[in-house]
Amino acid sequence: MVFPKPASESDLFLHSNFASRYARDSLPRFSIPEDSMPKEAAYQNIHDELQLDAIPKLNLASFVTTSMEEECNKLIMESINKNYVDMDEYPITTDLHNRCVNMIARLFHAEIGENEIATGAGTVGSSEAIMLAGLAFKKKWQNKRKEEGKPYDKPNLVTGSNVQVCWEKFARYFEVELREVEVREGYYVMDPAKAVEMVDENTICVAAILGSTYNGEFEDVKLLNDLLLEKNKQTGWDTPIHVDAASGGFIAPFLYPELEWDFRLPLVKSINVSGHKYGLVYAGIGWVIWRTKDDLPEDLVFHINYLGADQPTFTLNFSKGSSQIIAQYYQLIRLGQEGYRSIMENCRENAMVLKEDLEKSGHFNILSKDDGVPVVAFSLKDRSRYDEFKISEMLRRHGWIVPAYPMPPAAQHINVLRVVIRAEFSRTLAERLAFDIHNVMDELEKLHPPIVTKNTKEENKAMVENGVKNTALDAHREIIAQESNKRQKIMAA
Repeated sequence: MVFPKPASESDLFLHSNFASRYARDSLPRFSIPEDSMPKEAAYQNIHDELQLDAIPKLNLASFVTTSMEEECNKLIMESINKNYVDMDEYPITTDLHNRCVNMIARLFHAEIGENEIATGAGTVGSSEAIMLAGLAFKKKWQNKRKEEGKPYDKPNLVTGSNVQVCWEKFARYFEVELREVEVREGYYVMDPAKAVEMVDENTICVAAILGSTYNGEFEDVKLLNDLLLEKNKQTGWDTPIHVDAASGGFIAPFLYPELEWDFRLPLVKSINVSGHKYGLVYAGIGWVIWRTKDDLPEDLVFHINYLGADQPTFTLNFSKGSSQIIAQYYQLIRLGQEGYRSIMENCRENAMVLKEDLEKSGHFNILSKDDGVPVVAFSLKDRSRYDEFKISEMLRRHGWIVPAYPMPPAAQHINVLRVVIRAEFSRTLAERLAFDIHNVMDELEKLHPPIVTKNTKEENKAMVENGVKNTALDAHREIIAQESNKRQKIMAA
């Protein structure tokens, strides 16, 4: 065991981090230091440096929850040392996980009886959930092709070009061709008809997005299901649908309960949702739910027994913390449907307040939809003097993180500013953001005034011919006319 060197007499006497040598020395960057330092000094130095990060609540680029109740924070800290994979040692934590899976599956209308156990898994965000769902589709497709004696080496997946990058990761990592339906100006989500056209016998699934990253819009899963049913009937295929509900999965059931996008549609076989977005939990928790147990191939499930008992597991990683799973269960039982509904309604109303204010300014086109994830996506009507990236940069001076980015290919000439309205984003903050955007626009107008060009002789002639006054010439004529009127009056007197 290595014992730290004793602190100097001055350090012990002063008991102040700011008067000690640790305030004069830079923190190590590349190598572990030879000597130890007091815990207070380590904390203070790291704490101070972290103050340079943005304020999480003002980070409007992120969908991730940044605030939870103190009681939930206590539960998180009490369970932060539990490794979720130790299911035999932590059976209650495992049970809480299974309760979450059952609750979310029923929220999405999964085909399970009253006392049946749903099929699903907690994941480290929706990225892992999408990888697992994609693997299940690929494996099922390959198994069927093998049984039919057909080639199974060229799987493909159809989705829109507006998908999150994790879909591109899945396709690259697991060797699946990604077929993307291009978006277009004015239509920034996947066109279901074009998606179905891309489907062939090698398509493992079509992925629809319930809440596009770019503008929060819901894709039409119902239309996709109907068109794909017809194609499957004509071809004899059974191409399924996966719904990426990372952002919208905890919104649609409460704001749009009649919207059919989930397991009510027969071709929807799996759904992922981010607990750390509108599930209202800190970063690090996602969920993947399958329609039935048969939709998850058994040969993808591993059974391990070296931690005390047989444990079935289907994850990409092995160890992970229990805190976020426990926090998700807390939110589900603490808020209930009533609480989630109220929070989502508040988010939508605050988004409308910001949207209406931006529309009134006359500077912006609104690219987000009223029905969807509470996101306000907007672009400049006039980019001749400054662009959306300049607005984003200047808003940072007020503390706001509002991202600017181009739309996907085929619409990438359009730049977008996007504000994500989360549960912790109040009406006061929405009004303050609108006020600061107006201030930024006023400042940009002063820094970049409209350019006034001198008219050519030909332009002046054309303007006069069209009845437009030539300012200098008309002024000279008015002076002559005034002098003439004076002389006439004198002569008349």
